[in-house]
Amino acid sequence: MICCPQTWADVNQGKVKKTKKFALVKRMLNPNDIRLQVSIKKENQAKQQKKEQDLKEKAVRRVAPVASSLFLAHNTSLVPPYRVLIDTNFINFSLQNKLELISGMMDCLYAKCIPCVTDCVMAELEKLGHKYRVALRVARDPRFERLTCTHSGTYADDCLVQRVNAHKCYIVATCDRELRRRIRQIPGIPLMYIVKRRYAIERLPDQGAPV
Repeated sequence: MICCPQTWADVNQGKVKKTKKFALVKRMLNPNDIRLQVSIKKENQAKQQKKEQDLKEKAVRRVAPVASSLFLAHNTSLVPPYRVLIDTNFINFSLQNKLELISGMMDCLYAKCIPCVTDCVMAELEKLGHKYRVALRVARDPRFERLTCTHSGTYADDCLVQRVNAHKCYIVATCDRELRRRIRQIPGIPLMYIVKRRYAIERLPDQGAPV
């Protein structure tokens, strides 16, 4: 084997001669590379979150006005004669439990009561058809006060919630659990429902008759 003397000298000295590279170019990512897209997306999300947080901090917070009839959780506008807003199912359950509405309410509250029926409740009873004709006849009792609805639609639950939000002078009579949950979120509005074949009152200061 014949080798160049210079190469042998380099090898003997423990050095390896390196050839110099030319035209070196810095490697760059393609703008459409998925790694760049992910990082850009994260930056945009972080900017958007920061922007939303700044807007929330600068936003004006509006507190709902408290009714003048409320003293803490006590509603001073609830005085005899009590005005009781009746839900559709309250009339049906009263008939099933053989309860007379006005006398049952007076036995519960020890005071005169005026049952109030809205147009939405009447419309629901009329839609239920022939099966609930007795409940419809009870709702048309001349001793009941008829309340006119000015809003659109005939959904009784929303109607009752809107009315007690606007006027804090009512007791709501219902056996619907979902409606009772919504009414409990409104301060100062008592609830009436049926327990052990008699009427019970909730959130009234004197609590009415014991159950």
